[in-house]
Amino acid sequence: MKRIIVIFSFLTCVDSSILAQSTDDLLNMVAEKPKKEYTTAAFKTTRLINFHTVEVLSRRSLDFRISHRFGDFNSGAYNAWGVDGGANIRLALEYCHGSRLMFGIGRTSGKKIADGFLKYRLLKQTTKGGGMPVSVTLFTSVYHTFMQNVLIDGINKYQSVSDRLSYCNQIMIGRKFNSRFSFQLTGAMVHVNLVDKIFDKNDCFVIGGVTRFKFAKRQAITLEYGYRLNKYSKDKYYDSFGIGYDLETGGHVFQVHLTNSFGLTEDQYFMYTNTSWENWGIRLGFNISRVFSLQGKNKGE
Repeated sequence: MKRIIVIFSFLTCVDSSILAQSTDDLLNMVAEKPKKEYTTAAFKTTRLINFHTVEVLSRRSLDFRISHRFGDFNSGAYNAWGVDGGANIRLALEYCHGSRLMFGIGRTSGKKIADGFLKYRLLKQTTKGGGMPVSVTLFTSVYHTFMQNVLIDGINKYQSVSDRLSYCNQIMIGRKFNSRFSFQLTGAMVHVNLVDKIFDKNDCFVIGGVTRFKFAKRQAITLEYGYRLNKYSKDKYYDSFGIGYDLETGGHVFQVHLTNSFGLTEDQYFMYTNTSWENWGIRLGFNISRVFSLQGKNKGE
């Protein structure tokens, strides 16, 4: 009887030890499961040259932006190849309270346009533990022109507020391939309520490519191109194309570039770029972005 009790006690201890070991192994497996890690700075700012990128501002950040385009190079030496006149400027404030949804407002001198937009980060690329190979961002905006009314055949061009409005919707899919190279595809639809010619169409569809190559710690070369998919006007317009250089200077990002687009809003540079690189209808431009963090020093603030 004593032998049986000893053997039973031994087996119970062994079973308990095995069970405890199995439980420890299971807990270790759970603890060792990799946490999600996300890519950062696929593009340094929310815009490249003209085009929006998949990036949104960080939590509780305010971005003050200045965008400027000089006149055409082919305006000649008398106009200092576009520096003397024909400039276009946009001032904007953009804000993000969380980490996904941001909004912004802006005012552009060309066509006297006021605009507002919403931008939402739907998916963010992961490097570890998430299995998400790309970032996906959605964008929608509205534009209102304050141009003075003009008479066309004795009738006011703008009959109502809606005649002054245009819209743009975009989906952006981007990937940061490594620390130096990022690429993005953009699909856009622009709708103009009131077109200039009776035979013009109100909608324009665009597919675009955006890329950034970082060749130094704070410097990068950028490219963007938007291909228009449909014929919406009998007038001659061109695809928007730009080449840029990014310089990070602490709290500022300075972008200088060459582009054939005079417009600074999506309804303008996607649809109404009327000069081309072939005849030097390009212009020097720059963007300055200054981001302010509005987060308190303590987490509770």
